[in-house]
Amino acid sequence: MGKPTGFMEYGRQAAKAAPPKERIGNFQEFHTPLSKEEQQKQGARCMACGVPFCQSGMELMGMVSGCPLHNLVPEWNDLVYTGNWEQAYSRLMKTNNFPEFTARVCPALCEAACTCGHYGDAVSVKENEYGIIENAYRQGFVKARPPRVRTGKKVAVIGSGPAGLAAADQLNKRGHLVTVYERDDRVGGLLMYGIPNMKLEKQVVERKTRLMAEEGITFLTSANVGKDVKASQLLKEYDRVILACGAKNPRDIKAPGRDAKGIYFAVDFLAATTKSLLDSGLKDNKYISAKGRKVVVIGGGDTGNDCVGTCIRHGAASVTQLEMMPKAPDRRAEDNPWPQWPRVCKTDYGQEEAIAIFGHDPRVYQTTVKEFLKDKNGKLCGLVTVKLESKKDEKTGRAIMAEVPGSESRMDADLALIAAGFLGTEKYIADAFGVTLDGRTNVKAPKGRYSTNVKHVFTAGDMHRGQSLVVWAIREGREAAREVDESLMGYTNLGI
Repeated sequence: MGKPTGFMEYGRQAAKAAPPKERIGNFQEFHTPLSKEEQQKQGARCMACGVPFCQSGMELMGMVSGCPLHNLVPEWNDLVYTGNWEQAYSRLMKTNNFPEFTARVCPALCEAACTCGHYGDAVSVKENEYGIIENAYRQGFVKARPPRVRTGKKVAVIGSGPAGLAAADQLNKRGHLVTVYERDDRVGGLLMYGIPNMKLEKQVVERKTRLMAEEGITFLTSANVGKDVKASQLLKEYDRVILACGAKNPRDIKAPGRDAKGIYFAVDFLAATTKSLLDSGLKDNKYISAKGRKVVVIGGGDTGNDCVGTCIRHGAASVTQLEMMPKAPDRRAEDNPWPQWPRVCKTDYGQEEAIAIFGHDPRVYQTTVKEFLKDKNGKLCGLVTVKLESKKDEKTGRAIMAEVPGSESRMDADLALIAAGFLGTEKYIADAFGVTLDGRTNVKAPKGRYSTNVKHVFTAGDMHRGQSLVVWAIREGREAAREVDESLMGYTNLGI
């Protein structure tokens, strides 16, 4: 695909990010997309691989290499190169319901597996995905296409995150009557309130869900199934139910002083900021402000980085990010060859902004909280941290991070955000439907399937696989829809 010599003639180009000190003045997306001409050159760089790892989505050494959705990357790169933008859009939509989301928030597993990146720089696949879908909206290729025939079968989808939306979209295309229940006041789940606006502007989510509503999907917001809406009622009213409620049970930090005022879960902090931003442009003050505060973010993952970027936009006095694990190498290790996912240190947008504002990387590695310190009014005033080192657990034989004796130190803080990951399904929704959970508190289903122990109840996304990527949630939603469709009709023609 592409131009046979394109990878030798053109270098990699990616969207330019606004300078950190400029972009922190607002909560808007801050990348300038490539021009059509630049995108065509990136399409030209695609190498017509005999084995396109970019679309493989296979597991190598415990991590996925290539796109879990099996996006037809070489095909639409070639179509971009030749200027066939409508066809490129058609091929992109064959495998991905929401390229407008993945083009913004996916870590680009496809690019990490690109053959062009083996000895040089990968094709800018994500940039072309963005260009295809946004051009499609501008040109009017994207339009509501309600199904011509309805089956009369009714499906309830609980949760409007990427898995729930993908399942709903697929089942609606098949002609089933789909109703999506969302407990928040806006549709989108993780896409709406879990991911900050500067990574994914919310009008992008609303643009897509409006289209889905035009195609016949019913969205019910402020509908908390398991509390305000009875599970028994849904099981009577609908032929099938899909649980796609995410893994929203946050992992806590068990340390003395945890009850101090000024300690919040990252998910609550980020959601409150986004809601206030959408409701009033942050004028209602109904969010957890970091302005002028000494912030410690506990957790070194994507959510922790989002907290760093958000706190800086609030005007925090300082931001420190604690990471339990050692710093990853700056370059691939010999035991981490292409096309494996590269286990290298990544400095994300929030950390870049912290470096620009405070003059240093906010991350402190191999460190965790040993105690939260309170003042006489019960407010957080500092932390006692402790260094960690890798050791072998004598009972399990596994490597664990253990405290280094005598390594304790004090750190000033009046706001702590816990971004230590998620434990899985919230108990009340699992109990409401009576579904069995596995040892990781995810909804249990047979391997490779999405049916639960409860008749006519299915599951998908983080609620099924645990905390993961948006792209994986979309795939799970598509596969669950296929299984539901087959159970309703006796066969299915839905793709995965």
